[in-house]
Parts: sequence; structure tokens; C-alpha cells
Amino acid sequence: MSSESPPAPSDVGVTAGEKLDAFRAALGSVILGKADAIDLITIALLADGSVLMEDIPGVGKTTLAKAVALALDLDFRRVQFTPDLMPSDIVGGSVFRPETGELSFRPGPIFCNVLLADEINRASPRTQSALLEAMAETQATVEGASRPLPRPFFVVATQNPVDFHGTYPLPEAQLDRFLIYVRLGYPRPDVEVGLLTDQGTRSAVDDVRPVLTRDDLIDLQAEVRDVAVDGSVASYMVALVNRTREDERLELGVSPRGSLMLVRAAQAAAFLGGRRFVTPDDVQRVAGPVLAHRLILSSKAKFGGVVKADVIADVVDAVPVPG
Repeated sequence: MSSESPPAPSDVGVTAGEKLDAFRAALGSVILGKADAIDLITIALLADGSVLMEDIPGVGKTTLAKAVALALDLDFRRVQFTPDLMPSDIVGGSVFRPETGELSFRPGPIFCNVLLADEINRASPRTQSALLEAMAETQATVEGASRPLPRPFFVVATQNPVDFHGTYPLPEAQLDRFLIYVRLGYPRPDVEVGLLTDQGTRSAVDDVRPVLTRDDLIDLQAEVRDVAVDGSVASYMVALVNRTREDERLELGVSPRGSLMLVRAAQAAAFLGGRRFVTPDDVQRVAGPVLAHRLILSSKAKFGGVVKADVIADVVDAVPVPG
């Protein structure tokens, strides 16, 4: 199922759009039929935000996350979250050096550009919280000392549904740090037939090559921040967010951090679409993946079968679109 290797990061004369197309093509060669999910991950990367992928085991979450890391020419680390994982296993700590008789700091895997937090909700809330500061401030405080993380810093986390055995729900503060929430779902029947008939000795992810360098990504993120947001579109986003705060089905609506992340994601969506200004369509495209996981349903709504994504869809339908 692997396609031709995308152009190397050193290729000259390659435009930003072509590099992003190569990045999406690299991911698409690994996970077929999931163009929307790949676009959302690309939007998160451009917006300098992190991604949480939730779905049942076996649909390709970890494979896609690994492909993201391989398609970027950046320092990559993977942490398999387990119930016995400790915060120091993520951020690091001091170790004794017999040759010098002194303690020295040993960085944990969080000190990288791309961190794959695999099955993040299998670790205890205490260990999950080790990522909070890193995702919000791009630094980690270890033994009283704040240490900056490399830039860019990007977390791709996977988790199984919270009703699965051995999982711990992510705290609301942790969920609020993720820019985008993605669900892959089952593959289409024709894609699954291809999976069954095209099994070789080599996985497609093994053929993924870097297509974006650190400098490429930093430049692209700077361009995204310059995408214009008209006052009417900004007011539209505020109206969407305020509507969630007034919805009787919700105990808690979208936070101010969620508003800021909606702007960043809409800018990235516009940039990915080849525009230097945000439209209401861009806002609507990312509203569900950016906002739904930040909501807290009321007990009545939760037991009544209300789905967070449906609440956002209702909010988008209810708020007038600016002309």
C-alpha cells in the first residue's frame, strides 16, 4: 500500500503548498480513506497545537501517529502509557554519577519535538498531569527547576474509549490543552479489502520519509499566525463560544483557551485551503474537532445520551453567519 517516497526536505524550489501536500500524502499512504482526519492533524501541526486521537484498538491510531513523526525531520520520542508509569519516566530527573560523585539531570522523553503519548489514558491522572505544563507553556518543571522544551513541540496522543477496562478519563484541564480531537473510525469496506489482500512483509509506515524540516515547520507556523481574521469573523467565533456557555445541556462551556485555539485552528484551515484570510466556513470546519472535547455535559444530558459533537453542531446551526 506504500506509495512513492515524497520529496526530501532538502528539495529546492518546493512551495509551502507542495510540502504540505507531500506531508498529507505520506500520511495517506499509511492510513487510507481518512483524508479528513489527516487534514485535521495537519491543521493542528500548522497551528502549533497538539492532537488527541480516540478510538477503539486496532483502527490505526498509533500507526498514524508514528507516520506523523516519521514525516517530520524532527526529534521524536514515544512513551507507552501504562498504569505503573511515573511522572519522572516522562520528564526525567537527577541521577547519581559515580565518576564525579555528583547528581546530574537526565532529561526524560518529553524533551523532544514530537512526543507520541500512546494510550495516554492507561496511566494514572498523576502521570497524565506531567504533560500539562509542557503542552501549555512548552517547559517542564523538574525538581523545582523550569527547563524549556525544544521548539517546535508537538504532542500526538492516542487513547481508547473511557469505558474500556483499565482506562482513566483525562482531566478536563488536560483535554483543554489539546487543540484537535480526532476519531478515525472503521475503514471503508473497499479499504479493508485492500488491507487483507495487500499484506506484505513490510508495513507502509516503514516507507514514510521526512518531508518537512524543523525550519520548514517554524516558517509555516509563522505564516499561519499572519492569516487575517476579520472583526466580523472574530465576533462570530465569540458568539459560538458564548452559546456553549449558555446551553442548558452543559455544565461547562468552552473556555477562553478554547476560543484562542479556535482562532488558531481556523487560521490553519484557511492556510491549508490556500487563503490568507479566515472565512466562516473555516470556523465551521474546525468547530467540532476543536470545541467538542472541551465541553462538560450536565448529568441529565449525559444520561440522556447527548453527544458533545451534536451540541456543537446545534450551536453552529443556531448562530447566524456573518455576511
